[in-house]
Amino acid sequence: MITQTKAKIFLADERGRNEIAWFRSYSTFNFGKYEHENKKAFGSLYVLNDDTLAAGKSLRLYVEKDSYILLIPVVGAIHYTDSNGNAASLHAGEVQLCNVQEGTTITVSNPYETETINFLHVWVRNNTFFSLPQTRTISCDINRHHNQLITIVKPNNAFAETYKPIIAMGKYDGRREGVFKLTKDTHMLFAFVIEGAFEVQSRLLHARDGLGLWDLDEVEFEALSNEAIILLIACER
Repeated sequence: MITQTKAKIFLADERGRNEIAWFRSYSTFNFGKYEHENKKAFGSLYVLNDDTLAAGKSLRLYVEKDSYILLIPVVGAIHYTDSNGNAASLHAGEVQLCNVQEGTTITVSNPYETETINFLHVWVRNNTFFSLPQTRTISCDINRHHNQLITIVKPNNAFAETYKPIIAMGKYDGRREGVFKLTKDTHMLFAFVIEGAFEVQSRLLHARDGLGLWDLDEVEFEALSNEAIILLIACER
């Protein structure tokens, strides 16, 4: 039985929008010049941007807080560099996890000559930073592991020995169900639908909608369309 919990829906059509000729960004939370009373950070999760970048262009991002940052290619590949000297190229089935300090500059580039790319970047505040900045490319081939969650970040595979978020992603066929369990340190869960439609804790979500949930131990969800993709982020207050 699904227990009703405190929740807040973040509709795709109500996200902040920043657009110029070669770049478009949708912000689920307040970011840059976008500021709205109802779009404050969800606990330690404070950025979830959905960006489209034209061929050959680059986006520079300045990190204002010690953070875990996850880069997810959705359409096409991306090239990543940062001011710490790290570099990586990400393709379908890969994500980049970065543990970076305040003051770091990140650059995301479109490596194609004619094609646009679409990618997500997720920023979670790191309140217990003490390790050296690091990056890691992680396999996340949701096409090979249909109808199951792939855990991208978990307490024993990131960088610091203390708190870190739990992040998982999965692709599901219509009417397939799943359960995501939280740890004792993470009783806040943010669900974001990348493609398709899902019902999460009895709330209907369409593509690029988000849902914040508080004070729960596990989350139940069901895909309502084929090839539906969901991203789940468990974080602290």
